[in-house]
Amino acid sequence: MKLLFVGDIYGRTGREMLEEYLPKMKNRYHPNLTIVNAENSAHGKGITKKIYTQLLEMGADILTMGNHTWDNREIFEFIDDAKKIVRPANFPEGTPGTGMRIIQVNQLSVAVINLQGRVFLPPIDDPFRTADRLITEARKKTNFIFVDIHAETTSEKLALGWYLDGRVSAVIGTHTHVQTADERIFPQGTAFLSDVGMTGPYNGIIGVERAAVTKRFLTAMPVRFESDQGPGQLGAVLISIDNQSGRAVKIERILINDDHPFFD
Repeated sequence: MKLLFVGDIYGRTGREMLEEYLPKMKNRYHPNLTIVNAENSAHGKGITKKIYTQLLEMGADILTMGNHTWDNREIFEFIDDAKKIVRPANFPEGTPGTGMRIIQVNQLSVAVINLQGRVFLPPIDDPFRTADRLITEARKKTNFIFVDIHAETTSEKLALGWYLDGRVSAVIGTHTHVQTADERIFPQGTAFLSDVGMTGPYNGIIGVERAAVTKRFLTAMPVRFESDQGPGQLGAVLISIDNQSGRAVKIERILINDDHPFFD
């Protein structure tokens, strides 16, 4: 089985990149399941119901979220009915939505888990122990388990990857908007990448107009961040998984931008 994961969709540019390149990637790689991180898809802040529907129409099978899940308050109106959104599972008890979904892919079931790190982010519930609980639940139904760890530090993501080695098919990081080059398969068969990267403006600074970010660094004063409207980029990863064991057998980074063009 092949699983395609597309990193943080940022604003209109990110949505346009997904719309243009997801069909091309599907034509080349033939993934059985496409997962997209969408926590920044509405102007860089959260998601709306309209955009949720658009991303599914573009070809996403399920959407993961992160620390910006609640930035657009419209999500409270539809998340409990949105069967293809997974928000961080270690949000406090009583939070709307769910942190894991098990979906059918041909004859196989795949569990998709979303977790949020705690280093340099709000001190929510423990992602490691939350993972333990959800994996125990998921493995009653499937050996195919994908984890999106939305976190700041590579150390926390790497620690989780090693901690879950052999228990899940893949642990892939999101949040920093910068694709890392440390893809690997751990000894017990778990694919890992610290950060899949962003799908959004290529010439901004993690999606934001450069001038505003530079001003913030130079003055330490509050500034209004706006999404950069220049050319786009797309960060993704393709993972091949053994159909019997649920262990990863191959992992391949995908980066599309002006300096790394995609050829049909």
